[in-house]
Amino acid sequence: MARPSIPTARRVSYAHGYIELGLVAAAAEELDNVVPDDRQTVPVLLARIELHLADGNWAALVTAARLAARADPAQERAWIGWAFGQRRLTALPDARAVLIEGETHHGATSALLHYNLACYDCQLGDLPGARARLQRAFQLAREFRVLALADPDLLSLRAEIAAMP
Repeated sequence: MARPSIPTARRVSYAHGYIELGLVAAAAEELDNVVPDDRQTVPVLLARIELHLADGNWAALVTAARLAARADPAQERAWIGWAFGQRRLTALPDARAVLIEGETHHGATSALLHYNLACYDCQLGDLPGARARLQRAFQLAREFRVLALADPDLLSLRAEIAAMP
């Protein structure tokens, strides 16, 4: 007698729980057991993003995040994950290009997007661009100022950060 299949939503929930506990192999197993028709759905792809952020599989992260961002551009986490993976996999300009595209969907609301772009701009030597991005991030979420003061990617601007509005 065949065992009943566990619903995809439950598997995704289990996967998130395992990731939070640091049990990435168990999370991967849950997601690998999702029924084939659901493997490319946004909730499963978002869970895969979290899995690959945890396990450091940058190529798989880029793939899952790109698919999720293309399927549902409103998913900010997909754009952020895609850029993060791209930064680790290839280079800063590639990661920056992802976030510039994502900005068309999240530029008005995402402090994290602007913060990450500030880090990329600073690392690429565009200090005026980095300043503008940081100011926007701080306007959207003041708590990013504390992160910025300790972020090695923003070392070139450290003296200015505390005085930014």
